[in-house]
Amino acid sequence: MQFWMEFFSIVAAIALVVQVGILIGLFLQLRKTTESINRMVTDLHTRMGPILTRTQIMLDDTQPKISALVEDASHMVYLARVQAQKMDKVFTEASDRLRGQLVRADRILTGTIEAVEDAGAQVRRNFLGPVQKISAVVHGIKIGLDVLRSRRREPEGRAEREGVEQEDELFI
Repeated sequence: MQFWMEFFSIVAAIALVVQVGILIGLFLQLRKTTESINRMVTDLHTRMGPILTRTQIMLDDTQPKISALVEDASHMVYLARVQAQKMDKVFTEASDRLRGQLVRADRILTGTIEAVEDAGAQVRRNFLGPVQKISAVVHGIKIGLDVLRSRRREPEGRAEREGVEQEDELFI
């Protein structure tokens, strides 16, 4: 059993030595990688430093201009809003006035049309009624004269027949 103990102790010692060797290799490789990364960071810093400095200077120079531009744009929007409100007020007033004038014109035209219709009705009643009556009287006189003339010219029997025929025509 002692042999096995010594054997396992030797195997454990060799395993420890191998582990120490691997750890030393990892340490050295990590050191090289760290140095390489440090060089890259230093190189990047030296290259980016001037670019960042120029960018900062440019931002410092343009910041007041950008602020003024934003302020001017804000003022323009405010003025546009005020003008739009004024235009809305003007158009609203104009449409209200136009609506009132249209209502007024409609009332005037309606009154005028009603007056013309009333005048037409009165003309028909007051002028055409008597004209029709006079026309009827004249027509009656004409027929009466025609009847008298025809009696003188024709015998009595024929005159009566025509008189009846004329009355029948008048009846229609």
